[in-house]
Amino acid sequence: MNFTSSDVNQSSSPFCLLGLGYSYNLNTCMLEVSVILFLTILIISGNLVVIFVFHCAPLLHHHTTSHFIQTMAYADLLVGVSCLVPSLSLLHYLKGLDEELTCKVFVYLVSVLKSVSMASLACISVDRYIAITRPFTYATLVTPCRLRVCIGLIWLYSALIFLPSFFGWGKPGYHGDIFRWCATSWQTDPGFSSFIVALLYAPATLTVCFTYGSIFRICRQHTRKITQRHARFGPQGNERGERGEGCLDKRYAMVLFRITSVFYVLWMPYIVYFLLESAGLYCHLVASFLTTWLAISNSFCNCLIYSLSNSMFRKGLGRLFTSLFSPCLELDCCTEGKKGPLWCHVWRL
Repeated sequence: MNFTSSDVNQSSSPFCLLGLGYSYNLNTCMLEVSVILFLTILIISGNLVVIFVFHCAPLLHHHTTSHFIQTMAYADLLVGVSCLVPSLSLLHYLKGLDEELTCKVFVYLVSVLKSVSMASLACISVDRYIAITRPFTYATLVTPCRLRVCIGLIWLYSALIFLPSFFGWGKPGYHGDIFRWCATSWQTDPGFSSFIVALLYAPATLTVCFTYGSIFRICRQHTRKITQRHARFGPQGNERGERGEGCLDKRYAMVLFRITSVFYVLWMPYIVYFLLESAGLYCHLVASFLTTWLAISNSFCNCLIYSLSNSMFRKGLGRLFTSLFSPCLELDCCTEGKKGPLWCHVWRL
């Protein structure tokens, strides 16, 4: 590639998407570096904790949705690791790499990983819908083998749907706009944007809305029937069990619904800007940066919401921290057969 003198001057001049916060002493955009590094640390540390808790707490594996949640955790962890690329680039540690190729690979990887998260959320909603509408045949419909196939198809579909961007058809996102080439030379395409919306964003959103709407309607009907039966015939022996089971299903669905809701709340500004920019209606570098990294922050919010909403996860997290900070206690009560705290005996399982 041939460079002109204007290209050299342009490449040597400071390039900050936010237009402020440039440090001439450090020769970098401090505001962008601070935001990206902060989110990177949160995403990596938060999802590592989620992965360790799932590996160390067997009770969390009783729900089939745990497989999808772990898939999301691994995908979000890889998002955090991928975010080291723009951080290192802003700190001038990637000077020897081709900017165009680095930009394309980074944007493709992050787009695929976030697609995995979105598709996993849709599969979780379908899984809960089947569990509540077909409780007696659920075990035969949702088998471990089918779960593994479904997760494999999620990764394959996500990898294929963004592949056309490598062949010059559109731009899948603004994650790499901290690279000058990404921000100024790689343009979005209305056809490719419509393609992504039609095959990913719209189906996932409609699936989530339909399944959770149906789940909450069924739970309300179930609770209403129990209440009417109680008013007509008085309390019965199996009523408490039915009520507890219905409340448990609704409570677990609410946890997953919160994760899904936060995902779409954080991603909706990005999707709206993506559509507006692709259609040529609005284009602003600051807006692209803020909406993009707001959406990426969801990779940390997933594990935060799950840890705050799921009591079983909190117990597993407590066992993990207890084992880390008191290994001697774990050895005494779990290996010598002594009567120790409850978590020791659960941990042995």
